[in-house]
Amino acid sequence: MNTSTVVPQSRYLVCEGREIHFMDWAPAPGVPESTPVIAWHGLARTGRDMDPLAAYLSGLGHRVICPDTIGRGLSQWSPTPEIEYCLDFYARIATALVEQLGLASFHWVGTSMGGAIGMVCAAGPLQGRIQRLVLNDIGPKLADAAVERIRSYAGNPASFATVGELEQYFRTVYKPYGFLTDAQWKLLTESSTRRLPNGRVTPHYDPAMVMQFTQHPADYELWDAYDRIDIPVLCLRGADSDLLLADTAEAMRDRGPRALVVTIAGCGHAPALNVPEQLDLVQRFLVGVH
Repeated sequence: MNTSTVVPQSRYLVCEGREIHFMDWAPAPGVPESTPVIAWHGLARTGRDMDPLAAYLSGLGHRVICPDTIGRGLSQWSPTPEIEYCLDFYARIATALVEQLGLASFHWVGTSMGGAIGMVCAAGPLQGRIQRLVLNDIGPKLADAAVERIRSYAGNPASFATVGELEQYFRTVYKPYGFLTDAQWKLLTESSTRRLPNGRVTPHYDPAMVMQFTQHPADYELWDAYDRIDIPVLCLRGADSDLLLADTAEAMRDRGPRALVVTIAGCGHAPALNVPEQLDLVQRFLVGVH
């Protein structure tokens, strides 16, 4: 593997009338090219969370596309949040993105919400084009308590006087991600920070994105979509996850695409996909070795 020469491009495309930002990781020079990968982040995060995975996979010959969902990171915020902050619109954006990039066939790795978008796409607009699907601590049903927890904080993000204080906040709330190096915590913070008019800093997303849960309360009830998926699926479940319960993961083994379910020790919601064991697990699945 060679990641030293892989320098991702920061790019923008207009998808469904909205400007979408993404990091475009080209395959490392001198490495045989493999199937491209869409790597999609979680609810209140950005595509930069996928940097470790993208660096690893690009070093093995994959082109990796890591979007910021509308309303997150450097992507445009929706002028009609009550309509556009939902899985259906996110899937339409994803479809427009891969069309413009000319990706006829690719794999999908999605953390939390990013995995839910992947399920919707694999069962609908991108069926036949997504070849393998990795669901990182997400399933067709969410635990009710976790949904309430998300609704309680997502619409009213904390703010702090300094970036250092924001980093300490992230280290606390994202402790379930598992091990991150100091450099990775710094990147997580700096790539998802915005400054408010009063000078304080806060996570870089549109608080109105919580409307997904108020205006589209059944958005994450995805068993019908899951049962239509007909490709190999890998489900990674954080051992301590409060979002993807063990009985839901077990049901995913037995119906629809009959996912391969792997429990990740030392993590809750959701594994950060940044340590060798997790990276190797994903890569081996994507090339059909598991």
